Amino acid sequence: MSKHNLLASDPRPGLSAAEAKGLAPALKALADPVRLRLLSEVAAHPGGEACVCDISGPFDVSQPTISHHLKVLRQAGLVTSERRATWVYYRVNTDALAELADLLGGLASVVGVSRSCEVPE
Repeated sequence: MSKHNLLASDPRPGLSAAEAKGLAPALKALADPVRLRLLSEVAAHPGGEACVCDISGPFDVSQPTISHHLKVLRQAGLVTSERRATWVYYRVNTDALAELADLLGGLASVVGVSRSCEVPE
C-alpha cells in the first residue's frame, strides 16, 4: 500500500487522480450505514473473522440485503471472504483500513497549513 502525497513539506500536496480513483470505492462502500456497521461487526468479532450467520442478527434488513452489502465491502477490498461448507466467513482487510487511516490522518495533518499557490520550477 502506498503512502499518500499529503505531507505539508511537499510543495504540491494532494492525492493523484489514480490514488483518488483507487480509494473512492472503499470510501463509497463505507458511506452506507449498514456496510459501516457490518464492517464494525466483523472487526469486533473474536479473531477478526465472522460467519455471516453470526453478524446478521442485529440488522433490520433481510439476509439477501446483508449478503449484498458484504459483497460490496468485498469488492471494495475492505473484507475478504472464505466459504466453509455452507457458510461464508468474512475477515477485515487490515491493509485497506490502514491505507484509509493514513489518508485521513494525512488530510487532518495538512488542514490549515499555509502553502504558496506557486508551482516550483
